[in-house]
Amino acid sequence: MTREEIVELADAVAAHGGIASGIGTTRYGAQLSVEAGDREAAVERASAVFADAAAKAGLPSWPIADVGVTGEEDDLGFLA
Repeated sequence: MTREEIVELADAVAAHGGIASGIGTTRYGAQLSVEAGDREAAVERASAVFADAAAKAGLPSWPIADVGVTGEEDDLGFLA
């Protein structure tokens, strides 16, 4: 992935407090924030936001390999 491609992805996820990675690699990724009622809804929403951001950045439409979720209860030291 080129610097320009990842900068475009970073711009596309910025509205969700996002950051992007992948410069000089054969993959790309992002970390972003969404609000949802539960973990499953968060995964759905974040996956949709990510796919839309990748499309806006002109990146290949590859399958999402991994999704991690951290919620407010995790910040407080509770485990779901």
